[in-house]
Amino acid sequence: MRRTLLVAGLLLVVAACSGDLEGEPGIDVIDVSGPLDASALEFMRTSIEEAAVNDQVMAVLQVNSPAVMDRPELEALLDVVETPPLPLAVWLGPAPAVAYGGATYIVYDAEHRAVSPGTSIGLPSPKVVGLEDEPPFVVGHVTPGEDSGLEIQPTIRQYLQDLDGVTFQTAEGPVTVETLKPFEDGVTLKPVTFRQPGLATRFWRLAATPEAAFFFLVVGLTIASFEFFAIGPGVAAGVAALSLLLAGWGIVTLPVKWWALALAVLGWALLTAAYQRGGVLILTIVGAVMLQVAGSFYVDGSGQIDPRWYLVLPSVLAALFFFLLAMPTVQRARFSTRTIGRDGLIGERGIAIGDFDPDGIVEVKGARWRATAHREAGLTAGSEILVSGVDGMFLEVEPATDPAKTDS
Repeated sequence: MRRTLLVAGLLLVVAACSGDLEGEPGIDVIDVSGPLDASALEFMRTSIEEAAVNDQVMAVLQVNSPAVMDRPELEALLDVVETPPLPLAVWLGPAPAVAYGGATYIVYDAEHRAVSPGTSIGLPSPKVVGLEDEPPFVVGHVTPGEDSGLEIQPTIRQYLQDLDGVTFQTAEGPVTVETLKPFEDGVTLKPVTFRQPGLATRFWRLAATPEAAFFFLVVGLTIASFEFFAIGPGVAAGVAALSLLLAGWGIVTLPVKWWALALAVLGWALLTAAYQRGGVLILTIVGAVMLQVAGSFYVDGSGQIDPRWYLVLPSVLAALFFFLLAMPTVQRARFSTRTIGRDGLIGERGIAIGDFDPDGIVEVKGARWRATAHREAGLTAGSEILVSGVDGMFLEVEPATDPAKTDS
């Protein structure tokens, strides 16, 4: 009984303390980094509005972004930054931070702003990557200093301390903020809450950079080939679908060059054809080169988020690994299994998935296999086949039209 009362008392104390903390106005730090797509810009705008609704002391946008990718949401955010519903400041950090394109406007439109040491800010045009823009309000590259209007603050907490007693212009009129509160032997900051986009927004933003979007495209297409040739429907199909979903989001969000996208798909098709034909070296090399070129020019980055070839290269190497090592290894492992190996497949019937010339794909016992047949066999998509032998990674097949062969 005593233990129960003690626990109940502790819970009441914790609840009371929590209520006090929740009731004390604090500071919202809205932290968004990376290229700013529509979801990120909307999060920044709504977070400012929510901070005002919650009667927070002030809000701070913590910005670190090389580009903006949506004009309507950028204009909506700039309207709020210029006339905020509560005291609002912008801090460009943590070091080394950047603000290019539309992010430059977010910084300069704020009444109070500061940057971390080593910050890079400039390239203000175009506001939105991939779109024509009006002449920039800042020409060239801006270096924080005496004439740039950019105060240098090494940390967000130091900046918040220095904002104590500063007057801000808001939609409701001038407001003088108090960011500090008494604390025993001195003063401390009022409660600071760091707010970041939710899991759903962060999931989609995985494909917000050119290299990441290209990676998901290559991985999705490659695993689709891996699934088709090597292991049949399964977990890999889900991975391929998820990767292609993110790749599609990148295509919709980023200013993708369509010729580069087509070149990437063609490069994947050549790698697939090379594997289907037993590893044709020239097709493999050409396909890999096409992928590298496509990735290096995948996005019209306007000098703000141009793809970097050395970050594209790992995606190309991953595709080569699957086509040259992973897929042959899995197929050899399948042939070594008793239940579906040499003894289990010879004499089995199946269906040709496509036309043979002289190689093709067949489906036997619910799984797809690479197969070869005599050119005069005349196998086309939908033809019924009979497995007559195994040659390395290939099934040897022939038309299953002779009843005598069916009984063999």
